[in-house]
Amino acid sequence: MECFNCLPVAAVVDNKIMCMHGGISPELKSLDLIKGIQRPTDVPDQGLLCDLLGADPDRDMKGWGENDRGVSYTFGSDGIEEFL
Repeated sequence: MECFNCLPVAAVVDNKIMCMHGGISPELKSLDLIKGIQRPTDVPDQGLLCDLLGADPDRDMKGWGENDRGVSYTFGSDGIEEFL
């Protein structure tokens, strides 16, 4: 876990592909917010960092919903379109 807490949260490849462990967040209004996340750090139970590492897409979801895993959110394609 100590090693995981030091890894980058996300990366943009060739200005075309965004890679992350989890998903998007309703708090993510700018990629600059990701740059502002200080690492190493423990993952909080809620907020931007928690969502980037724990949110899950759901093809049947509209908007944002509770995640069955008990952490972060699930989001639908409309959330992705809004983010893009």
